[in-house]
Amino acid sequence: MDFVKFFKKLWSVRKQLVLLMAPLLLLPLLFVLPAKEGKCLYVVLLMALYWCTEALPLAVTAMLPVCLFPTMGILPSKKVCPQYFLETNFLFLSGLVMASAIEEWGLHRRIALKVLKIVGVKPAWLILGMMITSSFLSMWLSNTATTAMMLPIANAILESLFGDLETLKENCKVKEDPEGQSQVKLHVLPSEKHTLTREDRDQKSPEEVRKEAEYQLKVWKGFLICIPYAASIGGTATLTGTAPNLILVGQLKSYFPECDLINFGSWFVFAFPLMIVFLFVSWIWISFLYGGLNTRLCINKQDDRAAAEAKARAVIDEDYKKLGPINFAEVSISFFFILFAILLFTRDPKFVTGWSVFFNKGYVSDAVTGVIIISILFFFPSQCPSLQWWFNPRATTTPYVPLLSWKRVQECVPWNIILLLGGGFAMAKGCEESGLAAWIGGHLQPLAQVPPAVAVILITAFIACFTEFASNTATIIIFLPVIAELAIRVKVNPLYFMIPATVGCSYAFMLPVSTPPNSIAFASGHLMVKDMVKTGFMMNILGIVCVSLAMNTWGLNMFSLHTYPDWARPLNTTELIPTLHPLNVTG
Repeated sequence: MDFVKFFKKLWSVRKQLVLLMAPLLLLPLLFVLPAKEGKCLYVVLLMALYWCTEALPLAVTAMLPVCLFPTMGILPSKKVCPQYFLETNFLFLSGLVMASAIEEWGLHRRIALKVLKIVGVKPAWLILGMMITSSFLSMWLSNTATTAMMLPIANAILESLFGDLETLKENCKVKEDPEGQSQVKLHVLPSEKHTLTREDRDQKSPEEVRKEAEYQLKVWKGFLICIPYAASIGGTATLTGTAPNLILVGQLKSYFPECDLINFGSWFVFAFPLMIVFLFVSWIWISFLYGGLNTRLCINKQDDRAAAEAKARAVIDEDYKKLGPINFAEVSISFFFILFAILLFTRDPKFVTGWSVFFNKGYVSDAVTGVIIISILFFFPSQCPSLQWWFNPRATTTPYVPLLSWKRVQECVPWNIILLLGGGFAMAKGCEESGLAAWIGGHLQPLAQVPPAVAVILITAFIACFTEFASNTATIIIFLPVIAELAIRVKVNPLYFMIPATVGCSYAFMLPVSTPPNSIAFASGHLMVKDMVKTGFMMNILGIVCVSLAMNTWGLNMFSLHTYPDWARPLNTTELIPTLHPLNVTG
């Protein structure tokens, strides 16, 4: 019993123990490795441990390079500190501010309900509608905000379709009693009272009620689980959709300054089709697993669910009507949102000439475009200006309200993520300057024997598994420098390895702790860990297959992945070990 209490106490202070013990356990690295490389590896592993265990808040751990790199002689502070606000951070900030404006005026809810009105209320189509809406919104909003907004809508629709959840759970346990009768608790919706008479209900045997309740409970779980998964998938489609995408851009600029292949437009052209493919196969898998793919649900049939489906449709219509007619502020936000996306996409999409050619080469970036648009939001009026107001002496003097206020931005923008991005760029800079990345690459030489196409699958699978237990941002920060150096060592286009790793770290589907969206869905109390593991395991496999397909088809030609580019110079002046074979993307 004493041991049990001791271990409980030990577990309660586990973060403090990691905080104190990790620096001591890693000390041998300073003595067994080359001086500068050993010091940098010490800091990298220390940050990795703190990130994975959350011994310190993620943002605080991200600031450790400011303390440790200068004091340990790895990098001067004048080189470390600027990494925390590169132009990539400004692009990310502009995306977050635009998302704040969309949420401020409820445009995201209008979009969600409109999509659900279009797809209808058959469970298979509703799951698809939920996934399409969640993925689209998470391309621009945070995955967490999207999930938090969509789950209440899903629950309201589910209650209209199937009734109270507790009733469903009770009906799942219904068994025939010895006298051939049973107590069956049925949820009767107001719109069903004229169709479900007592005689109709008595016709159902307890076994039929139980099977029906089990089936409905499965569909309920399918609704809830599809939303966080779709949000994670949708975030990969745009550079601003999730932090790892921006970390890729930032580290490319650090390691390969001459590489200009990845920007908002080119990434969207590559990642959006990948998102569509993965979203479709995910819908098939989730619908199959949770009973949504069923002819009686996909085809409009007059059965005993017709009234419940009519009620669900009425709930969606009622919620949409509560929003009222679209107002001037929503129209304005829609306009600036569309302008924001179009300008970012057309600046330099690579496959055609973009509008950036009208300016000095290299002067206008995606960050400039984003900041210009969001700056307008802070002074553009939220109500339609009227000339009559100036000349009408009886008109009331109302305060001027812009589309967005700085107070709202301060409340909504997750500033910790911006620091986390900066910590990743600082770590990458330290790995480059200290020669650690080249040192690690030298020890990865045996992997040159693995065909590149197989390596893509292995890298994506490893990153997808690792990110199940750690933040996706921390995961990509830790591994991207190593993957870049590995690509150089085996003479493979670095993008061929770095892009799958970046996308793969967003494919965390198996555990509630893997991502905040997963945690939100799990916190509803309707899902179990085994539900997420069962669904997420196949989701991970499907994701790896889709990424491999994208890289070896349209990605191959978009980024010229079949050739080793001139911009992929070594990370430092260290002489590279001769490679064993040239690039062979097709394996």
